[in-house]
Amino acid sequence: MRHLRALCAIADTGSLHKAARQLGMSQPSLTTQLRRIENALGAELFSRGRTGCRPTPLGRSVLSRARPLVADMAALVTETLAEAARADGPRLRVGSTASRALPGWLRRLRDRFPGTDVGLRVDVSAHALLRELAAGRLDVAFVHEVEGCPLRVPDGLVHRVLVAREPQFVSLAPTHPAAARTVVDLADLARDHWMVDPNVDGEWDGLRRVLATAGIDPPLLHGDYHTAASLISLGEAVAPCQPTSVPREDLAVRPLRGDPLAVRLLLYARPATPLDPLHADLAAAYREAAHRSPPYRAWLHAGGTAAPCLLQDPPVDRDPP
Repeated sequence: MRHLRALCAIADTGSLHKAARQLGMSQPSLTTQLRRIENALGAELFSRGRTGCRPTPLGRSVLSRARPLVADMAALVTETLAEAARADGPRLRVGSTASRALPGWLRRLRDRFPGTDVGLRVDVSAHALLRELAAGRLDVAFVHEVEGCPLRVPDGLVHRVLVAREPQFVSLAPTHPAAARTVVDLADLARDHWMVDPNVDGEWDGLRRVLATAGIDPPLLHGDYHTAASLISLGEAVAPCQPTSVPREDLAVRPLRGDPLAVRLLLYARPATPLDPLHADLAAAYREAAHRSPPYRAWLHAGGTAAPCLLQDPPVDRDPP
């Protein structure tokens, strides 16, 4: 089934690169897997060119038989998981990209649904979480969508918008000259190394687009944001960050002038999931996280328009700093 899913993904996306991202694997690994499949069959299933991958006549024949098998297996997994959940008692399986609202949200969910086993899966890829949700392995997924890079959402999911446009701030060393300002211009960072995690869906493309629009072409580094924090504190790099990030002694957080980088925060679920109360609890947890960040709180009260409800003071007895 793993090989059949890979073939379907390559055909659906028309690209080994895009298919690898959809499957949550590296492009070289997918290329090797495709080569092994074709070697086993003794013929090419896809023709490769500058415009991408296209199925050969044999490839179309194989895909016509592979797609029903993949769909049937997905249905089997979904139904089996649902049956297991009913047998084991109530469960709520939560997926999320990284967010500082998560601790407060999980606590609220456990308060709202006593006796329910609330599980959590965190993944840098929103697409991976949405696939898990559509396959029945998650009940709800909190994800972000980089502006200009729309998510590929599987059919049959419902959603609510948490924040229509969340600005992305920048993290930099406190000794960086731009850290002396309350708002930073992209031009002030034109000669810095920017670090971005290419595994975060849309992040690399979104940052390149914003930098190109600003007319700057700084050197870029690829790596996870835990590594980035170490480099930033040493003055070796700067990086986009969530506005809910809390500054540290070795890390400054500043908004960018004009808010050129932004994401949309979305909550997805399958139709049977009670989405409205989950959304209400997430909104309360996010509001608290926003107010715990001095730069974000100042940005909101200076006229930021992420969400009007964020200007309300959060309850002080639910999630203390």
